[in-house]
Amino acid sequence: MVNYEIEPSILTPYIPYKTELDLWEGKCYVSVVGFMFLNTQLLGVRIPFHTNFEEVNLRFYVKRWDGEKWKRGVVFIKEIVPKFALSFVANTVYKENYETLPMKHEWKETEETRRVSYQWKKAGQWHSIEVEADKQAIDILPNSEIEFISEHYWGYAKVNEAKTNEYEVTHPKWQHYPVHKYVVNVDFGEMYGANFAFLKATKPKSVLLAEGSEITVEPKRSINGKKEVLAKTETQ
Repeated sequence: MVNYEIEPSILTPYIPYKTELDLWEGKCYVSVVGFMFLNTQLLGVRIPFHTNFEEVNLRFYVKRWDGEKWKRGVVFIKEIVPKFALSFVANTVYKENYETLPMKHEWKETEETRRVSYQWKKAGQWHSIEVEADKQAIDILPNSEIEFISEHYWGYAKVNEAKTNEYEVTHPKWQHYPVHKYVVNVDFGEMYGANFAFLKATKPKSVLLAEGSEITVEPKRSINGKKEVLAKTETQ
């Protein structure tokens, strides 16, 4: 997870209906996140050739008040996967912004360190993120930046100015590997548009390597302005 501080106004066009930016100590973050999906199932069924695959995404952090509590979640600006069918389903069902590109990854361990890298290719150019970290994982401290980045359990997708898709992502609290060094080779303008081009020359605020776990992505629900107005009218 490669994390950058960003001017909140840059994200305004991407904020879904009924959500607001979730800040860490007054700072607005975006993150480039690379990970592996392993043993993936859709509705309990493994789809041949689509169970293990890489993903790299650019995301930011939001929260939504549901009337009783704050739901802390993420919004994906773009998600990159190596299989077209994955992009088709995610873009059609969840209204996300997936793109299919050639991808590869590398995991290496020594007696003391582990190295993880993700690479993807667009327009003939390879982009990559790579970290070298401790081999042993440690607990994530409460109220830390690492907890803020990793402990968002909802996903939000902007359908239009009056509709948002919401879905819950469940997983246990992760551990992390302290990072020694990192390399980021991403042309942000090429990948994510002119609004994010400046990140190519920007030093990350932090770089994290977390140990993943089993997760579930629950069915989506729609937050619709017209339905909310109707419900309030009926109540009155």
